[in-house]
Amino acid sequence: MSTQHTYRVIVRGTFQDLTDAARERLLAEVEEHGLAAMQFIEEGSLTYDRVLKHFSFRYVVVSDAEDGEEMAGAIAEDRAQTTLREAGYGHGELRSTATDMDTMKINYKRR
Repeated sequence: MSTQHTYRVIVRGTFQDLTDAARERLLAEVEEHGLAAMQFIEEGSLTYDRVLKHFSFRYVVVSDAEDGEEMAGAIAEDRAQTTLREAGYGHGELRSTATDMDTMKINYKRR
């Protein structure tokens, strides 16, 4: 049995070929997807602005530690692609960065 690690993954991309309906839907919800909405959650947190060019998702992914950050990134990219496809939002290539929260060193300030 393999050890599970928790990863925080940011998936970035660019909107492409948005239909008028998709553009209207995104603009109607833009206030719900701004900087204040950024959080790492399993189902993903989508953020973008009124320009509708770039977007990002923030995910929490639990995966086998031996598979590492690369697998966590692939899982998150797959989730993002599914979400975008189901919503009808065209996009370009996705790229991700992952951080293993179980191996992250935290430096506490001494008093």
